[in-house]
Amino acid sequence: MAEKIKINRLTNANVYLDGVSLLGKAEEVSLPTVTFKMAEHKAMGMFGSMEFPSGLDKMEMKIKWNSLYLEVMKKAASPFSNHQLQIRASLESWNALDGRTEEKPVVIFLTGAFKNFPLGSFKQHDNVELETMLTVYAFKQEIDGEEILEIDVMSNIYKVNGVDEFAKFRANLGA
Repeated sequence: MAEKIKINRLTNANVYLDGVSLLGKAEEVSLPTVTFKMAEHKAMGMFGSMEFPSGLDKMEMKIKWNSLYLEVMKKAASPFSNHQLQIRASLESWNALDGRTEEKPVVIFLTGAFKNFPLGSFKQHDNVELETMLTVYAFKQEIDGEEILEIDVMSNIYKVNGVDEFAKFRANLGA
């Protein structure tokens, strides 16, 4: 018998800012991309050169709001305050025989600071759209309660599948 094809779909989400649900207020969220800085290594006797990880590039995210929201603008006005964001979604699994077979929670926790304060643009008969940018200092991604990736730049934390890959590094630094 042929193996069933399983398709995952993630098509909607909700944003929480400092624990407050913003259901229906964010039109689009662009989460950070984790980009590794790589350092080249070359030496005599080696046929070629190699790259090794040496850190992370800065992380940032963007939220497109579908209107002006006082509770968001009050927080976006200050670049000196960090905020807790949470993006929650439902990951659906489908197959041809059964239809939707599973729904699992996807949760992304982020800590960051607003980088801009948009005033928007006004156009007759159209809602004002605003985009805020945030610099991200820490985040954790969980799928169905399982930790996938956690990064906290200021605490030198880097965990993959719950394994602290920087424990020895922090110990070597005396932290």
